[in-house]
Amino acid sequence: MSIIVQKYGGTSVVDAERVQAVAGRVVQAREAGHDVVVVVSAMGETTDELLALANRITPTPEPRELDMLLTAGERIAMSLLAIAVNARGCKAASYTGSQAGIITDTQHGKARIVEIRPQRIKESLDAGNVVILAGFQGLSTEYDITTLGRGGSDTTAVAMAAALGADVCEIYTDVDGVFTADPRTHPEARKIDRISYEEMLELAAAGARVLQLRCVEYARRHGVRIHVRNSLGEQPGTWVDEEESTAMLESALIRGVALDVEEAKVTLDEVPDRPGIAASIFKAVAAEGIHVDMIVQNISHDGRTDLSFTIPRADVPRVNAVLEGIVADVGALRFETDDAIAKLSLVGAGIKSNPGVAADMFDALAAEGINIEMISTSSIRISCVIRAEDGERAVRAVHQRFGLDGAKLDEEA
Repeated sequence: MSIIVQKYGGTSVVDAERVQAVAGRVVQAREAGHDVVVVVSAMGETTDELLALANRITPTPEPRELDMLLTAGERIAMSLLAIAVNARGCKAASYTGSQAGIITDTQHGKARIVEIRPQRIKESLDAGNVVILAGFQGLSTEYDITTLGRGGSDTTAVAMAAALGADVCEIYTDVDGVFTADPRTHPEARKIDRISYEEMLELAAAGARVLQLRCVEYARRHGVRIHVRNSLGEQPGTWVDEEESTAMLESALIRGVALDVEEAKVTLDEVPDRPGIAASIFKAVAAEGIHVDMIVQNISHDGRTDLSFTIPRADVPRVNAVLEGIVADVGALRFETDDAIAKLSLVGAGIKSNPGVAADMFDALAAEGINIEMISTSSIRISCVIRAEDGERAVRAVHQRFGLDGAKLDEEA
């Protein structure tokens, strides 16, 4: 039988009624003749509630124990779903990440999968079970429980689909698929029927909340087809796969606009402009596991320059601790962090070969009186750092400028 992996997010299992609805969909897939593996996130806001509880005790919970705490949410969800499926007369068995053979590195809170050992899952499928897995978690090479970071259940699902050779990995969420902008805040956004791994990677990296970036990377590397669907309906969603773009290289095909409001900007003033200084700064930041996104260095004056870069807002306390020491070591004047920024990104094939795209994007922002603080580009993306308070207005302006409100983006899947 063919294997289908289904992943359900927190909104899909927010309460007993939703859990029952998911159970019905799972049983339907099983009765259609498929082997079914289901990955679930924690119910509703459970993860946030557990994190808030830990922060009431201390603002800096010990990472190992925090992972032990946060993984409880997925274990609750998986057990309830297994109970619901069994109650419908369909055999089901639930497993934690460690029981499922998901092996990670030792980085708590942001662990990366290094190996999948799916033998126990295969045996359970062979025994006729629907297999239900706790997402977001694994077992480190040092035998500690780890978590995969926000959205990690997406990565759990794709990784297990790759390990089992599944036909498809269905990601169920509270929207109908991938849109040209976030439909929760921009109802005029249009659904995209099919999108390439590369374009989806750029949208995910830019802050689109449909799929976790690492899950798309894993899918591309292992050739896993993803189908993003709404858990409350039967309509087709968005296929993410190795699409061969039908767009001419001379014509930009704009896919969407994304806004990331979870970043902060770090600026070091009067940094000595000589070889090795930037390396010292970013090695110290990397040693703390802090991801750096955009980097801008100003023109040197009198042997000194200013250096700015963006990081996840959640890492501001840690980067502050790092830079307090490194600033003096490298001879910089001072540093400051700014968490009132947002990153606006435009994604689409052919952007690099169409200089008019950047001009139009910047003109749309200028017409709204929105200032650009940093710019970065790739072959299919343009990103700008702006004030967070201007974020939603900026998305609307760019979305409208490129005709995405009324664009026909449906393609043959």
